[in-house]
This record gives sequence, C-alpha cells and structure tokens, in this order.
Amino acid sequence: MRKPTQEQIIEFYHQNTVIDFMEIEVVPTPDGEARLELCADSRHANLYLMAHGGVLTTMADTAMGAKCLALNKRVVTISLTIEFMHAVMTNTPRVFTEATVLHDGRKTMVCECKILDAKGKLYAKANATFFVTGKLFDDPL
Repeated sequence: MRKPTQEQIIEFYHQNTVIDFMEIEVVPTPDGEARLELCADSRHANLYLMAHGGVLTTMADTAMGAKCLALNKRVVTISLTIEFMHAVMTNTPRVFTEATVLHDGRKTMVCECKILDAKGKLYAKANATFFVTGKLFDDPL
C-alpha cells in the first residue's frame, strides 16, 4: 500500500486554510509525519486571555485527520469530544498535538489526540470517530 510522504502530509495541512488563518504551525516530525504547534496570543484568546477551546479543538481534529491520511485514508469527522485539563494562556509556552490511531477500519477510524507542551504537561485530550471517504492513493492493480 502506498502511503503519503511527509511533504504530502504537510501539504494536506496547508490545504485546510483555517490552519493557516489561525497561524497554527505545521512542523515535520522525525517519524516522517508532522504535528501542529501553537504559541497562543491575543488572536487565539477568549475574553479570559486563554486560547479559545475552538482553536484547540480545531488543532486536535485536524491532527487526527492527518494521522488517518498518513495511513492513506481520507476521512470526515463523525463525532469528537475534547476534555480540557489546563488553560492554554496567552503566555503559555508553545503547545503541540500528538495524535494516535486507535482503530483503523475500512469504513471508520477512531483516533485520540493530546495537546501538550515540551515538558509533557497535558492541556487537552480529544477522541474522535471518522468516516472513511476513500483513499488518497488507489492501490495498484
């Protein structure tokens, strides 16, 4: 089975224009994939000077979708839940996504995503179920 390259995964992230609009960075990882990183500032903040939950949820949803893409599957979100453990304040160090596939089915996939800082502090954890709409690359005949 042909899998996307790191460059194709990064390109996928940038095709999601909301990631660029929110100025969430796409950073290559040593395993040949990528993760999302955010240094929250006033553009990401709610009235309490913490990153809006929607920003963090968007990061997690996109990171999990890209993790599915890395397995050559295009997906759309069926359901998503997120729990926030700590506020990502505007002065919080950079946070990043760490997504994992829990179930890789033909029709559905289940993933989880952690939002952490460099010291391993957990700010949020999301779980999502995705519907597989097809493959990025067709299998050769």
